[in-house]
Amino acid sequence: MADVRRVLTAGVLCTLFVPALALADDLTPPAQTVTADQAKGVLSGDEKPDSILPQAPLEAPPAPPHKTGLVLSGSIGALGFIGKFKDVAPPAVMLHLHLGYEIFRWLMPFVSGELSFTDTSNTIGQNGTDASKTRAFPIFGFGGGVRFTIPVGTRVGIFAQGDIGALQADVTKYALANMGYGNTEKLGLYYGGKLGLEWYQVDRHMGLGLQGGMRMLSGFARTVGSDTPLGWDAAATIRYTF
Repeated sequence: MADVRRVLTAGVLCTLFVPALALADDLTPPAQTVTADQAKGVLSGDEKPDSILPQAPLEAPPAPPHKTGLVLSGSIGALGFIGKFKDVAPPAVMLHLHLGYEIFRWLMPFVSGELSFTDTSNTIGQNGTDASKTRAFPIFGFGGGVRFTIPVGTRVGIFAQGDIGALQADVTKYALANMGYGNTEKLGLYYGGKLGLEWYQVDRHMGLGLQGGMRMLSGFARTVGSDTPLGWDAAATIRYTF
């Protein structure tokens, strides 16, 4: 009976463990198999157990998060007026397009174009002007300049830029001239600078940012009397590097 019990026990153990061993064999990659020679080396002390353990494959290093090259960026923000033109128009919604070439991480010449939308609602109540006499108008312009960036680590950059260009209000002839701002109806010189912050994404082509600055808007000066036609702008940006 003892022999029968031993045979039955051996049969049960085989029934339980053989399929499990076969399944483990199927799931184990060939590269992880320990050879007989390796096992003998461990038993004899000639080889350390760690040396025959499967090693995790080396992962490729992540791509740099910032890519230099041709840069296209767009922004949405506001254009406001500090000179006397602020008595005519409230801050405008500004759309800005920027195309540059990042020669180095710290240097990028660029060209730009912009389009803003405002109205003459600030004149309501002045000299009997009512809401029916206000008019909405766009301001368009173009320019160029140079941007200098200071990298902060691999994912952030702080930049300063200087730019120069021209702006014009697109209105019916004499609509703003009758208010004393005739130069706004033709292209007028602007020049100024911006400061900003860019956050480069894991996708090394993409970046997000914030920027703001001041400009001298010579075309938006009052034609009679003294005026300092300054303007400010602030925007959120998104960029793509090709």
